[in-house]
Amino acid sequence: MKQLPEYLNDLPNLCGQEEDVQRVLDAGRKRALFAERGGIDFGATRAATAIALHQHQPLIPAGGADLGTAEVISNLQYMMENQHIGDNHNAPTFVWCYKRIGEFVPQLIGEGHAPRCMLEYSGTLLHGLRKMGEHHVIDALKNITCNPDYSPAVEWLGMPWGHAVAPSTPVQDYRLHVRAFQHHFAAIFGWEALERVRGFSPSEMALPNHPDVAYEFVKTLVDCGYQWVLLQEHSVHRVGTERHPERPHIPHRLVCVNSKGETASILAIIKTQGSDTKLVAQMQPWYEAQSLDRVELAGQSIPPLVTQIADGENGGVMMNEFPPKFMEVVRAASGTPTPLMNASEYLEHLFALGIKERDFPEIQPLFHDRIWARMQPGDGPERLNKVIEELRQEDGRFHMDGGSWTNDLSWVKGYDNVLGPMEEVSALFNEKVLVPGVPSNDPRYLKALYYLLTSQTSCYRYWGQGLWTDYGRELCRRAEAILRHDFA
Repeated sequence: MKQLPEYLNDLPNLCGQEEDVQRVLDAGRKRALFAERGGIDFGATRAATAIALHQHQPLIPAGGADLGTAEVISNLQYMMENQHIGDNHNAPTFVWCYKRIGEFVPQLIGEGHAPRCMLEYSGTLLHGLRKMGEHHVIDALKNITCNPDYSPAVEWLGMPWGHAVAPSTPVQDYRLHVRAFQHHFAAIFGWEALERVRGFSPSEMALPNHPDVAYEFVKTLVDCGYQWVLLQEHSVHRVGTERHPERPHIPHRLVCVNSKGETASILAIIKTQGSDTKLVAQMQPWYEAQSLDRVELAGQSIPPLVTQIADGENGGVMMNEFPPKFMEVVRAASGTPTPLMNASEYLEHLFALGIKERDFPEIQPLFHDRIWARMQPGDGPERLNKVIEELRQEDGRFHMDGGSWTNDLSWVKGYDNVLGPMEEVSALFNEKVLVPGVPSNDPRYLKALYYLLTSQTSCYRYWGQGLWTDYGRELCRRAEAILRHDFA
């Protein structure tokens, strides 16, 4: 198929080729793409380690003094241009952090070692790097992604394009984020690279636990061609219990049932609890793997997989300690019974043993057992709402805010002044664009979609009230203006 253009009318390519995207993903699911090229002796592997680097910068209306007219630029660009403010002096180091895995992998492979790393870069970051002229970063990433000498070492993970959190993002918009990332990724790295994007990393590790939203979350991932999702250990329970997974180092199967009685499931790789950046910066998962032995699953002996994800640039430990420690551990682990592996590579080895999806233990989002103890799947959304309210009244710890990397942070409470405008713009996009069936290759569609997705970035809530919520509301205002003007 013809290579997608990276930009359309000065906007990143986020939509318009959904059928081609699906065709590529469907083809990729039918064959093994990682295990044979990886060269890992799985039978001799006692335990393995998988790490992922999460990289993100939001887009903000900060390219000028007036919030109402300021150009939308990357927060990284704002940092670069204002290094005298706060921690903005880190901006040049951040740029290197986004690039450096593209330097480490060729060096280590050139030394004869077997590096592995999973990468999760938001669409807003990739777009921001382009608009800033930091093309050398994209070029380095393209080299390790597209060059067959290096690509077996790198696995890209899908994510919502604008770094939206699933529990508080309207389900139809979340699907738009997922598809937009696939378009943008294919436009930058090509169709063959998109074929290898099989795992999904939800922003802030946020898993919806409202049964209807959780079902739509999983259904979106499955419909969009994903094979597995990365989840936080304490955001899920084993089915039939309120206990977290007993064996977090083996894959599980996330099963979500909605109020209509429909079921959706997807494989889950479990990220264990802990101080994410410190654990990855010091490569603790590999040291943990050294203490583990093979376990039994479905009558087969398999190595456990210790998995962690961390911000790739945030904090002194990731900026300073990760590079030498990553190099040291790759050199020490290569060719040993405790190698580094990427998750899809690991899953392909399991499937080659004859293990099936049905063999993995079942998990579900928090509190689902309490809900289904009081109603039957199929009783409908009205009954579900009543049961949820009853449980809230009985137990102040019961919530439907979802689970994430930190369970003391709600993505919903206290942000009505942002969520209100977000929901209004979402409803307007649905009314003006989706319901009338405006073609996704219409330039008006792309323009409205760009602002809709940009406005839903998690930073407008995570960083608290103040300037960041002002940014979020301003982006919502612009999205609304476009929808009312261009689709009048």
